[in-house]
Amino acid sequence: MAVPNDIAHWRAQVFSRLLLVVLVLGAITAIPSALLAVSEGMWSIVVIDVGAIAWLLLIWRWHSLAYTIRVLNFLAIAFIVGIALLLKVGPVSQIYLMAIPVLAALLLGLRPALGTLALAGAVVMVLGFDANSKLQIEGIPNHALLKAAIISINFMFMTAVLTLSCAVLLRHLGKSFEQLQERQNELSVLNAELRLTAVAVSRLNDMILIAEVDKPGDAADATQHIIFVNDAFERRNGYRRHEVMGRSLRLLRGPDTEEAELAKISVAMAHNEPVRAELLNYTKSGESYWVETDLVPFTDEAGVNTHWVAVERDITERKKSQDDIHQLAYYDVLTGLPNRRMLMDNLDKLLAASRRGGTYSAVMFIDLDRFKTINDARGHTIGDTVLCNAAERLSQLMRKADTVARIGGDEFVVLLGHLAHDLPVATHAALTVAEKVRLALSEELEIEGQVYNSTASIGVTMLPSTGKTAHDLLREADTAMYRAKAAGRNGVAFFEAAMQADVERRLNIEHELGAALNSGALQMYVQAQVDRNGRAIGGELLMRWPVENGDMIPPHIFIPVAEESGLIVALGTWALRQACYAVLRLQEAGHTLPLSVNVSPSQFRQANFVDLVARTLAETGAPAHLLVLEVTEGLLIDKMDETIARMHQLAAMGLRFSIDDFGTGYSSLAYLKKMPLYELKIDRSFIIDTPDDSSSAALVQSILAMASHLGLRVVAEGVETLAQAEFLISNACACMQGYLYARPMPLPALIQKLQNGELA
Repeated sequence: MAVPNDIAHWRAQVFSRLLLVVLVLGAITAIPSALLAVSEGMWSIVVIDVGAIAWLLLIWRWHSLAYTIRVLNFLAIAFIVGIALLLKVGPVSQIYLMAIPVLAALLLGLRPALGTLALAGAVVMVLGFDANSKLQIEGIPNHALLKAAIISINFMFMTAVLTLSCAVLLRHLGKSFEQLQERQNELSVLNAELRLTAVAVSRLNDMILIAEVDKPGDAADATQHIIFVNDAFERRNGYRRHEVMGRSLRLLRGPDTEEAELAKISVAMAHNEPVRAELLNYTKSGESYWVETDLVPFTDEAGVNTHWVAVERDITERKKSQDDIHQLAYYDVLTGLPNRRMLMDNLDKLLAASRRGGTYSAVMFIDLDRFKTINDARGHTIGDTVLCNAAERLSQLMRKADTVARIGGDEFVVLLGHLAHDLPVATHAALTVAEKVRLALSEELEIEGQVYNSTASIGVTMLPSTGKTAHDLLREADTAMYRAKAAGRNGVAFFEAAMQADVERRLNIEHELGAALNSGALQMYVQAQVDRNGRAIGGELLMRWPVENGDMIPPHIFIPVAEESGLIVALGTWALRQACYAVLRLQEAGHTLPLSVNVSPSQFRQANFVDLVARTLAETGAPAHLLVLEVTEGLLIDKMDETIARMHQLAAMGLRFSIDDFGTGYSSLAYLKKMPLYELKIDRSFIIDTPDDSSSAALVQSILAMASHLGLRVVAEGVETLAQAEFLISNACACMQGYLYARPMPLPALIQKLQNGELA
């Protein structure tokens, strides 16, 4: 509603009540006045009183008339009554005329009031000339103009004072109405905004709490009590609003709420500063959940902190996701132990702490023996159970300050921190723990009614060590573990500098061997195999690696490195192709001799090995029946049925098989009947002691007799003396190989000897 309408409404209300009062009082005074006038025969007074009352009654009842017209009529009544009384009664009746401008100012405003004031003054002035008006002033000459002027001036002065006072008062009242209306409008807008804000805050998914400070301005000792919570707070915490009103902001804290975050909040609140923190809250039922809290101080106009507003967001799922990500990033999925990443972090910290504190610590690298056999034979479920059991046993043996980690497969690492300030004492302590670990892991384990046993090989290195990093220490422990495994497994080995030198040497050999293979530096030599008359009836291809100084790196040096690094597959592929070329070159020279070439178990077990052999034969054109594939007995240990099936596939192509170093492996003689064998090769370790050693002689005789019954050719390796040859010939050995007859030589040299009749 506009301001002028408010003033008009106010005036209308005043006029309505004034009209009623005047009507009632006028009636009360007019009736006695009229009766008295009748008795005195003053009929003009009767007419005036009755006419005024009737006119007032008409104005009071006629509501459809405009407000201004009704007021003017009211003033007109007062004006007429005032003039009449002034003429009949005398100067005392001036009060009626004085009331008219005041009423005009009250009911119509300043301008109408001034108009009526002027009119009233003029009336008084005019009546001052009339002798009947009885406007006489004692002490003043009866001069009409002077008398009228003095009377009208005094009338105008007093009336003007009253009128202007009333007008000014109403003007200020109007301004007050205007200001009040503006403030009402502002308050209405603010109230509307507050209602909208209240509704919005109540409906927010974030939890809102408002707390009032008990001692405003005293941040150090002030406590807060809750005065508002929204719907989200009630839903999440289970409290009803009335249950938390007046309670502390600490209401939701619990035993596991982080003290560091609480301390951060306390410091911020002490300084009246906003703060953000992540807190573990507790619901009414005791359920814990994570929130991200923004706590903001609210100050009054004087800058005094009076309230705190807390906005809390439920981040439980985010925290869980963070924990899951951290678990995946730093912990092993199967065992729950720290993984390699966390291990390296902890090892870095342990190394730094050991250097600072002057204490010695240890790194243990643990590898489960025979785990692969159990895993392959019984399946991954059993294997996983074995790993989890090993992890549990390790964890139970260690101190809380130690780290037990699984870094892959069946490999575990233990960090033993701060064992002693003296190296010998620390080393002894590490050995004691390592022995406990070895004994614990060697204990039998029953799974699904089946008993399993898996020992452990353990490598240990001590730290700190000058210039060594965490990766260096882990590598040293790994190297020591392999030394323990090479020493027969189920043992403990400490790292020594010589081990590292051996590892580096093997690594150099691996790199140089790969380069030699790629550059064509490797060569294939042939050692002839002869019959009892010394005539060449076959040969074995042997790999040689010449170096720049003219020396040869022996096969027993680089072949194991090739096996460990995986290069053996590439070497075997190259050797097979060289064997095909050698057979063809011998044929071209007029010598049709079968040649043997070694095939490693790793190469033989390649899924594409059969296809590779077939493709090589097709590409080179070599006759398959002149190639003999030498395999070791170790090939027969794993996946026997699959191995035999693959051997039959190759035999169907025309290839023949020889078991190299027969008698040194672990195969059962019963399997010899199932395999498509062509020959057996007696290892030189049995030949070297014949015929003088009866045990070796008996073993060689047994192998020769068995081979004869099975229809297999036998090649005796390492024949170096005439006595050995005579013993073999006397026991019906059809083929011999050794330095007595020929050393390994390049293929052209062998062809030359054959051409010269030296081996013919």
